[in-house]
Amino acid sequence: MDTIRLAIVGYGKIARDQHHPAIAGHTGYRLDAVASRNAEVAGVANFESLEALLEEGPEIDAVSLCTPATVRTAQARLAMAHGKHVMLEKPPGATLAEIEILREDAQRCGVTLFASWHSRHAPYVAQARRWLTTRKIQRVDIEWKEDVRVWHPGQAWIWQPGGMGVFDPGINALSIATAILPRPFYLVDAQLQVPGNCQTPIAASLDFIDGVNVPIHAEFDFRQADTPPIWDIHVETDDGRLTLTRGGCEMLIDGQSQGMQEDAEYAGLYERFANLIHQGQSDLDVSPLRHVADALTLGYRHTVDDFVE
Repeated sequence: MDTIRLAIVGYGKIARDQHHPAIAGHTGYRLDAVASRNAEVAGVANFESLEALLEEGPEIDAVSLCTPATVRTAQARLAMAHGKHVMLEKPPGATLAEIEILREDAQRCGVTLFASWHSRHAPYVAQARRWLTTRKIQRVDIEWKEDVRVWHPGQAWIWQPGGMGVFDPGINALSIATAILPRPFYLVDAQLQVPGNCQTPIAASLDFIDGVNVPIHAEFDFRQADTPPIWDIHVETDDGRLTLTRGGCEMLIDGQSQGMQEDAEYAGLYERFANLIHQGQSDLDVSPLRHVADALTLGYRHTVDDFVE
């Protein structure tokens, strides 16, 4: 196919701010439809549900699922059963087990399935990975802090089971760490701060080690009010300190900037999705979600003040 006819399912903040502009800026796509309960988009066919889109809508090739993870698997299975390629916003599902079902469905239906991790497409992630390849890593420190009221305003689902709380942004840091570090790592301790009126944590302190006992520490916090967000990863090596800051839009070596670029993560996502479709392949890496699942399993829960929007 020359042009991929695409539909967005779930037109909320992330679809409006990131997905739609990225699609509009890519010559390989044409946005033909949107399925959303609470929004309509001018110039395309609009439906209240994916079911209605598939039954009544224009012919499409692929769907981009921007709905909450708790409903995404059922939607992905339905779309693939109709022969559509599927991009999954992060996280790819609410559980690890359901991802394996999706993997089998994609193979059986002969379609592309893409578990997208947008932060891996930040400008300096690939360069950081290359730089670390020839160094001995001694320690990793991750600091990922932002204001939930700014980045997820009015989104009560994030505090419900499956919503992940602070791990919704924290998984972005883990997606970068699993991409740039040369060895797998695993969780050894997790301290979770959970508001008394919520089911998911508002902050988390995590400790990992890799196969040669390199310590990896992460601090996630959703309470970074009135100050800019912090999206930093620091890697101490035998040949200097690498820092990815601004979510990977800038890289520093021993405090000296190696350059800074504007965020183009979602453009990278859609380029990757198009390539996978044209190559007849899928990409379903779940390593960042596995770390979150481990934290929610092993983590010690500390009750903190109720969260009020």
